[in-house]
Amino acid sequence: MSQQKFKAGQGGPGAGPNRHGFRKPKNIGKTLLRMFKYFKKNVGLLTIALLMVVFSSLAGVAGNYLLKPIINNLDTGIGSIVKDDLTDVALQAAKSRIMESLVGSLAVMAAIYALGAIFSYFSSRIMVSIAQRTTNTIRSELFNKLQKLPIGYFDSTPNGSIMSSFTNDMDNVGMALEQSLSQTITSLFTVVATFIMMLVLSPLLTVIVVLMLFIMLKIVKTIGGNSAKYFREQQKSLGDVDGYIEEMVEGQKVIKVFNHEQAACKEFSKRNEDLKHAATNAQTFAGLIMPIMGNLSYFHYAITAVAGAIMIVNPGNWAIFAAMDLGTLASFLQFTRSFSQPITQISNQINVLLSALAGAERIFEIIDVEPEENNGTVRLSAKGGGLAWKIPEQEDLVPLKGDVRFNNVTFSYVKDQVVLRNVSLYAKPGQKIAFVGSTGAGKTTITNLINRFYEVQEGTITYDGINVQDIDKNDLRRTMGIVLQDVHLFKGTIRENIRYGKLDATDNEIERAAKIANAHSFISRLPDGYDTMLTADGTNLSQGQRQLISIARAAVSDPPVLILDEATSSIDTRTERMIEKGMDSLMSGRTTFVIAHRLSTVRNADAIMVLEKGEIIERGTHEDLLELKGRYYSLYTGKIELS
Repeated sequence: MSQQKFKAGQGGPGAGPNRHGFRKPKNIGKTLLRMFKYFKKNVGLLTIALLMVVFSSLAGVAGNYLLKPIINNLDTGIGSIVKDDLTDVALQAAKSRIMESLVGSLAVMAAIYALGAIFSYFSSRIMVSIAQRTTNTIRSELFNKLQKLPIGYFDSTPNGSIMSSFTNDMDNVGMALEQSLSQTITSLFTVVATFIMMLVLSPLLTVIVVLMLFIMLKIVKTIGGNSAKYFREQQKSLGDVDGYIEEMVEGQKVIKVFNHEQAACKEFSKRNEDLKHAATNAQTFAGLIMPIMGNLSYFHYAITAVAGAIMIVNPGNWAIFAAMDLGTLASFLQFTRSFSQPITQISNQINVLLSALAGAERIFEIIDVEPEENNGTVRLSAKGGGLAWKIPEQEDLVPLKGDVRFNNVTFSYVKDQVVLRNVSLYAKPGQKIAFVGSTGAGKTTITNLINRFYEVQEGTITYDGINVQDIDKNDLRRTMGIVLQDVHLFKGTIRENIRYGKLDATDNEIERAAKIANAHSFISRLPDGYDTMLTADGTNLSQGQRQLISIARAAVSDPPVLILDEATSSIDTRTERMIEKGMDSLMSGRTTFVIAHRLSTVRNADAIMVLEKGEIIERGTHEDLLELKGRYYSLYTGKIELS
């Protein structure tokens, strides 16, 4: 089917080079702001988590600073013991005081670190809770939006692309919220607090740290840029592989029928190789950051230690900058390690955050697609045990009969590619109208326009004299029963699948519908009858049985209008004869539109429309068209065949 047009920037098939191209976020600030809007319901928890993150960072800084008094007190105590000539008793007492002071200081340090670990643990737990709530909300919003999107969106957007938004993109967002966000915030607070403490301890050594930091950031920027590029390629290839796998799994029967296994494997190998190449490059550059940053931090540590040692050995030469002692140097060196580590962590989280933001942006693109328009104001209303149309500002109700008329309808899925041209027809209540024509002649398009899957560009379609564009879509479709050529059954019992046509249908109504479709007989012979569980798409039933259940599903809704889109194409001739009587009973008193390749199924139609290239070239009853000896006659007599 041709693609439906979507507005630019609305996330349709034309949005960007590929809707699932895993490109870099176009607007990081806008996407971040939109993400934070989902935190509104969790502001309290988020505040607590952020406070705990701050306390955890400060605890680490405080613990590192305690090294200064601990080492200096220990140095002073040992120095006094060495310098003074103490008696054995005094020496023992001095040692005891030193040990008591050391143990007490270490206990305080341990308590501070433990407190920081507790804060870190609970902040992580809270962030996991917030992440799960947020992704749950976004996932629900995304799924709910899919239910509101027009059919054209699904016609033009690959299923694998949509599924990947629910899996890969959502996983990336969840991981970023659970881990990367809190780690990044922790690292930022740690860097700021550590930098302040380093300035307090030694401004000169801090200058050395900043210079090394500048070099490290330049390297991170260079490597990170390449890494981000390959990560985008990796995600694009991953989406491509996922979509291909889904397509191949769905088409296994076709693959085996045409012995296409080797070709499918070859194509998959090519896509898999592209993914391997992109992933290898991405992980290679990502893996370079840690060892390079680690070695630079060691080099940085060594330079700082040497500079600090020189300042201790020659205190007079450096007095103008700051006094340096052993405890200050030890504490500063610990801060140096604490300073480079969070920077490394931030650099490692950049790709995760970018990937998550890109995923969130793609999710938001789907959420932002314009929903299916439903501006109809005419609604269904009860009238004397039946249904009628309630027109605003009109007191009298219009009886629901099922009178459908096309008036000079022209339609195209894509501009300048006309599918229907100036089509006019009518179906009076209770009439059976059949459509015959080659593939692509416009038969299914007519039925898609009746239930407003698409909107006409020219002309009008009326239902009981009311323009269908004025009727609420939900109420319009509630009056129609549709049986498609491609049957889709849901995982669940046969009873649940039939009830899908009318969610409040009783068991008696379900069995009655099954009898009308002549499905009751085979269902009763199943071990669990109507409670038989169906696998995905009902693959544990024959094609004909699945079609019968689909017909029963339409019958249970008791609609005034029926649309049968080659409903018996997948049923053998014997089964077709079996359900013919039931179908006649189902269609009795209902307006019915039938699309069929088997001309034998439309002989009793009140009118047969022969379409070619979007136009009705012949119309009339079976007998009328045979007498006309035109295209229908040639088709019926076998002189030509439907393509």
